[in-house]
Amino acid sequence: MIRGILFDVDGVLINSEEQIAQACIEFFKRRGVNAVPADFAPFIGAGENRFIGGVAEKYGLTIDIEAAKIEAYGIYDELISGTDCAMKGTADFIRNAKKAELKTALATSADKIKLDINLKAIGFSTGDFDYAVWGNKVTHKKPDPEIYLTAAAGLGLNARDCLVVEDALNGVQAAKAAGALCIGLLGSFSEEELKNAGADIVLKDLSFFGSFSSHEEFKDRLEALVK
Repeated sequence: MIRGILFDVDGVLINSEEQIAQACIEFFKRRGVNAVPADFAPFIGAGENRFIGGVAEKYGLTIDIEAAKIEAYGIYDELISGTDCAMKGTADFIRNAKKAELKTALATSADKIKLDINLKAIGFSTGDFDYAVWGNKVTHKKPDPEIYLTAAAGLGLNARDCLVVEDALNGVQAAKAAGALCIGLLGSFSEEELKNAGADIVLKDLSFFGSFSSHEEFKDRLEALVK
């Protein structure tokens, strides 16, 4: 039985992958490096240390990663603020889950500063969830399962009793390594890639769930979907 839902943030709550890539491309451009969006694909979901640092390594650029992140986050904030960036169906899904008395947690490999930028952009806060864990709170980033094990424990649950919503291959692998069920959302990767990473089911977005006449109907549909 599903008792908790653990949400990745980028690509799940907020359509942000294009903007964070653009922000990092601008960061590298200022240093004479012409990075392209494909450079960042292997590091999606692994946190900005790898998202920025991995590309810096590729181009042989030495950077101060903490200063690099602050600069990139500033550019990202300017790009994402005021845009229609909330992922379709996710807000209603979160509200339905809370009405159905399912516990909810955020589990993002991003730093707290980026999490706050993201939540502000879509009209949420960490207080809208029962627990939140971000990249600075864990030692090992996705695809390591630590972040999802930590999020489940923060809800007082075993990860086996949780459903993870992810869009990245690193995140799907982390969810399955933790023992959780996993919905993979299309966007950053294809259905085949998400299923190969271990996603139990792949959806375009969470509007699939729509509206419900009762909390029990929402729970029943959720359980049936991932069986």
